[in-house]
Amino acid sequence: MGSGGRAVAAVLLAATAVLGGAVGAPGAVAAAPEGGNTGKQARAWLPEPSGPYPIGTTALRLTDAAREDPWQPGRRRELMVSLWYPTARPAGPTDSAPYMAPAAGEHFGGPAGVGLINYGTAPGRTDWSAIRTPARADAPALPGGPRPVVLYSPGLGDPRTWGTALVEDLVSRGYVVVTVDHTYEASEVAFPDGELATSVLPGMLGQPDLDIGAVLRKLMATRVDDTRFVLDQLAGLGTRADLPSGVAGALDLDRIGMVGHSAGGFTALQTMHDDRRITAGINLDGQMHFPGPDGHTGVQLPSVAEDGLDRPFLLMGTRSDDSGSYHQQPGWDALWQHSTGWHADLTLEGSRHGSYTDGQSLLPQLARQGALTPDQLLADVGTIRPGRAELATRWYVASFFDRWLRGHDDHLLDGPSPRFPEMSYER
Repeated sequence: MGSGGRAVAAVLLAATAVLGGAVGAPGAVAAAPEGGNTGKQARAWLPEPSGPYPIGTTALRLTDAAREDPWQPGRRRELMVSLWYPTARPAGPTDSAPYMAPAAGEHFGGPAGVGLINYGTAPGRTDWSAIRTPARADAPALPGGPRPVVLYSPGLGDPRTWGTALVEDLVSRGYVVVTVDHTYEASEVAFPDGELATSVLPGMLGQPDLDIGAVLRKLMATRVDDTRFVLDQLAGLGTRADLPSGVAGALDLDRIGMVGHSAGGFTALQTMHDDRRITAGINLDGQMHFPGPDGHTGVQLPSVAEDGLDRPFLLMGTRSDDSGSYHQQPGWDALWQHSTGWHADLTLEGSRHGSYTDGQSLLPQLARQGALTPDQLLADVGTIRPGRAELATRWYVASFFDRWLRGHDDHLLDGPSPRFPEMSYER
């Protein structure tokens, strides 16, 4: 990677470190395995969902006619979202949904994508679009709804697909999940007409006296606006002719939760603060404070941390250097002290920042095929066994939403559980 690429990575990593979105130190560039692209691409598979319901999915392009795109002046704000929902029969070889569209997968795994920048995978070594999901593309929804709805927001730079395993597990348990791409911040967003919208963050490098704190505040405000717009659009799905049968009627918009990883976790709780349509939220290892202009010094708290929340939320940290207990994070600690709603804090022992993403299941497979180094894998997902991390994450997330969106309490969140000794618990 040349000096321009290193500078791009430095800005992205400085930004993501603040919001919990990078596995390395600010300014560092992940080292790719030696040898580059050997011609044989690595392959990987997502874990099977644990619930009884087969999964359907469909993608939608949404245009906010009332809002100018904050990153592209003169254009209306456009988003891609995917709806995931129970369906009648599982996907077969010909109708399973790909993990990423070909153009998106190529960029994600290329020299300018966050596969390298955030996770250290060697450019061109992984066929991301060849990964298949258990979901059936454009399937009709299973009758029997409406079902509780959960929104998912990814980490800074990550695409909406980077939490697919967790999303599909929730759907297999009977939820509808809506995943959101934050256009021009995400590494890439593929639109149905062939347009590939890539991140504007690298282009900011040429700006004199770049105020990283201001960029991150703008980024978070944009994410919250995106999410509230998606909520508005969900209420009008019945008027769309391009939805598979039964999907619009499958959503119970009186029971909405939100979960996100990293900056997406910050987004989930900030949106919950700003919009009472969200009943309950989970923050998966996302810091909740802003830095000063240099991206490192100073702490500015967001309104959600200063005001607190009066509805249930769950904080799930890792053993990354900048994570752990809520006591160690200024935004989490302020939120905790100011909140009156039910809340708990979990820390997954032996984990790292990527442990709550698809990286936990995909990256160990790719490392065995030489697509990233053992040291980088350790930095990404830590020492916890992938199957245990996946199981614990799935059960705690489902337990939380079952309790607060369905009224089904399995008491997993009452205190430390012998079933999951790798999960530290604080109330």
